[in-house]
Amino acid sequence: MDERTRADVERAEAAIVEHYPRLVRLAYLVLPPSMGRHRRVLTAHGLVQRALPTGRRRQKRVLPGQRVPQAEGGYPLVRLRVLQLALAQERPPRRWSAVPFVRGLRLFPRAGGADELALDQALSALSAPERAAVGLWHLEDLDEDDVVALLDAAGADDPGAAQRAAVALDRESGPETATLLDSGEFDPCTVQTRPTDLLRRRQLTRAAVAAAVVLAVGGAVLGAVGGGPDGRPRGRGTTVAEQALDPDRLLRTPNDAWADTSRVDFTAWSPRGSETDDRELLGRALRVWADPGHDVHITASAGTSTRPPDQPPRLLYAGLIDDVMVAVFHDGERLVRYAEPRNAPASLEFARVDNADLTTGGALVIGRGEGWMRFLIAPWVSDATTRDLLTPKSPVKPLHVAPDGVTDRVPTPPTGASCGQWPVAQFRSSERVVEHHSFLMTDLGDLAPVHLTYLPPPAAGPPAEGPAEATGAPALLNWAHSACSLRELRGAGVRSVDNWAYAQQSLPEHGGRATWVCSRADTWQGPGRVTVQFQPPAARPADPAQIVGRARDTAACSRYGRQVVGDTRWRAASGKWYLLAAGSHGVRGLDVTGAVRHGTAGATLAVRAPQDAPAQVAGRLPDGGRLHALRS
Repeated sequence: MDERTRADVERAEAAIVEHYPRLVRLAYLVLPPSMGRHRRVLTAHGLVQRALPTGRRRQKRVLPGQRVPQAEGGYPLVRLRVLQLALAQERPPRRWSAVPFVRGLRLFPRAGGADELALDQALSALSAPERAAVGLWHLEDLDEDDVVALLDAAGADDPGAAQRAAVALDRESGPETATLLDSGEFDPCTVQTRPTDLLRRRQLTRAAVAAAVVLAVGGAVLGAVGGGPDGRPRGRGTTVAEQALDPDRLLRTPNDAWADTSRVDFTAWSPRGSETDDRELLGRALRVWADPGHDVHITASAGTSTRPPDQPPRLLYAGLIDDVMVAVFHDGERLVRYAEPRNAPASLEFARVDNADLTTGGALVIGRGEGWMRFLIAPWVSDATTRDLLTPKSPVKPLHVAPDGVTDRVPTPPTGASCGQWPVAQFRSSERVVEHHSFLMTDLGDLAPVHLTYLPPPAAGPPAEGPAEATGAPALLNWAHSACSLRELRGAGVRSVDNWAYAQQSLPEHGGRATWVCSRADTWQGPGRVTVQFQPPAARPADPAQIVGRARDTAACSRYGRQVVGDTRWRAASGKWYLLAAGSHGVRGLDVTGAVRHGTAGATLAVRAPQDAPAQVAGRLPDGGRLHALRS
């Protein structure tokens, strides 16, 4: 290594030491979320530590982003190397790469709030180059041209598209994205630690000691007896996959752990049911999960993997439900329900539930039959009732819960063309978690029920920061008009549905007051789908709203897509037809083009127009942009 090359390596080493947290945060952001937070933390540290040049070859490519002060020397070089290594993690690794090893501990960044969680979900829907563009733009403060050039140097496919995706995310999330990325949620250098299963570690330690003794005593015997045809011993140790199938290694959360943790989700569920100590049942369930036979019926919600367990899962329930033996597990990302009827093949059901919380982790569907189902409620749920969304003024009905957390049978929502009722469960959290907190859950055919929320119409000021529980009178009245539209979401892996009453409008010819609603269904995968609904004054609470717009895989009507515009045709009592349109709080005006031409400075519009006259509506945004109305 010549002196000049040695100086380059030394500058790179100094840059890594000086900017280590900055580089690790960038690597963590780019790495695939599917790794899980523990492995992402360790891999991010490993990649930065591997970014030091070897000195065998000097970097000759001119790097963008030269606004970094000269005192930082080799920083552009190691940043490029970190990007190359992190982007390569989305492809299958070609060779083994060293990752820091931590025995007995799980590491993860400090949990943020709802804003950080929403940004994390939005980032998980992006590709690695797109996440890299977000990081270079907001964490490295590069301009768009430099981001594209650096991604190109790192070998990213279509850097321009990656940068455009970052711009789109920034437009949806607003100026707070950079602040959120600087928070503890995305800082892999400031981590929390939790132990892995202590009993399992003790058993592994004892097993290791015993294995060492056996090897020491039996080494000569093995040498005399010989091995297999390839010369290797015939025996083999217990693999990680085999450990995951051992019922004695199942994770079991202590009772009442939910009251002493800030993470209130499925990891806080203690095992319940009469058969939690039945090793034979649990062993069968784990073996079928790992290797289901051809006669095992397997169902999975949208976007959920059915892969075998790669580590011992957490036991949530084991017992008899309606003459069916049932075991439910949680592996950190999925719920897995094993059902063993008396005279029929076993079945497996999978549902993705990563990043669940107090409400979305508040219940699961433990059993179902023709026209009915049962919930298994979270240990922090202190009260359970049912109600019909189509009769919002009717009182709730008590729902009996057995000591093991299983509810009585609840009618399932309709699946056919008729929609005479829509049963939902209303749960109340224990005051040991939060006071006076009730929430609605409904069954859409998956193992994980769906959380229903409501965002009221804007008052004089800006809209509320986020949705509220749909248990109050205005929320129930609003949901009565759109409950039956939930049928379209069955089996879609939906996590929650929010009804946002984004505008209200006085109708022409004294036609009363209408409400415009954007109903957003968020999936466990991250992308959502929306419907824009027009709710005119109704004769009955359950009269259905008119769906006037739809969109899939969109951030519209979320905190990353706060603006929306909808339009429809409406007939007054006089028989005259009107074009109606409404925009959300940030829309500064509406314009109609086509066969009808009209404009207004407000967020609502009503203009006489023939029923079939083609017209397009767009809203004017404060930054000068235009937002077209969503169409069906």
